[in-house]
Amino acid sequence: MRRSNLLYLLPALAILSCSKDSITPETEEQLIENKELSANVEMAYPEDFGLLSDVYFAGQKITVEEIDGDYIYEGDIVFSNDMITSQDVKLVYEIGEVPSQQKSVGRTSARWPNNTVYYDIDGSLPDQNRALDAINHWEANTSLKFVRRTSQSNYIYFTPGSGCSSYIGMIGGRQNITLASACSTGNTIHEIGHAVGLWHEQSRVDRDKHIKINYANIQSGREHNFQTYAESGFDGAEFTSNLDFGSIMLYSSYSFSSNGQPTIVKLDGSTFSGQRNALSSGDKTGIYAMYPSGDTGTTQPIAPTYINGEYYTISGVTVLRHNDLWYYYSRVYGWKIVELVDGRWYYAR
Repeated sequence: MRRSNLLYLLPALAILSCSKDSITPETEEQLIENKELSANVEMAYPEDFGLLSDVYFAGQKITVEEIDGDYIYEGDIVFSNDMITSQDVKLVYEIGEVPSQQKSVGRTSARWPNNTVYYDIDGSLPDQNRALDAINHWEANTSLKFVRRTSQSNYIYFTPGSGCSSYIGMIGGRQNITLASACSTGNTIHEIGHAVGLWHEQSRVDRDKHIKINYANIQSGREHNFQTYAESGFDGAEFTSNLDFGSIMLYSSYSFSSNGQPTIVKLDGSTFSGQRNALSSGDKTGIYAMYPSGDTGTTQPIAPTYINGEYYTISGVTVLRHNDLWYYYSRVYGWKIVELVDGRWYYAR
């Protein structure tokens, strides 16, 4: 199970350009025909194809699909346009340099403080027990506590939508988890996983030791959903030594299939089903590493633990922890020690 090392999100900047994806009517027909085969892949907009854009998140280039004003990553992960930029921007400054003025929205911790997730439910959401049952499952199996929102500013909001989707981690303010009528309790457990910081299991850095991706069988324009996190620029920590075929965060073998043939198989060529029943032991291991057990009633957030040799994304910059110092790689300077001051990164003297 892969944890999210995203501790702070990128400041707000506008998207400037997009490139149109070529999707044929025949491909759209095949998508509809293969819905049953893709039952265990969550999608924010299962009926729609959007424009593909290469954008930057925390200084790393990723491919997102723009649909109805949202920027979708790997099918069901949502980025708003204040989290991404259309081009690489300056993120680390010289000592004494005055940083450029940028909006501060998004500069909030990606982990929920004190192991507490605040939530609310849209009154128009059909079958609200899906959300409540999923919350009960998380509370029964992890150290996280879910509390109905009163006046808290940061919270998840279960609301109707075209499909199943969520943001990654706590982004600040109200963040929607969308649930179409077809989204099950299991799909809701999956989306809560994203909201507390979990990514997809099949995109872990070491996945090629356990599975093979059949790109010829993937719907045209959906290939980017199968990149590893290393290919996308995020080298996060793994909490299990092997890919967890039981993870609720894993795609099924037929996810995004264009022809009824498997898109993901084990190394021996056999297929597998992605389950949407419960958190696996690997899922729980990852969550307990991110949210250790402890007194969640304190006023101070649990301090993150940084591991030497791992990459983290903090305050909008991907940095490497080495010898208990932070290093940043730039095309101008190469690797240099950096330090975080008042939410901004600076090159150390």
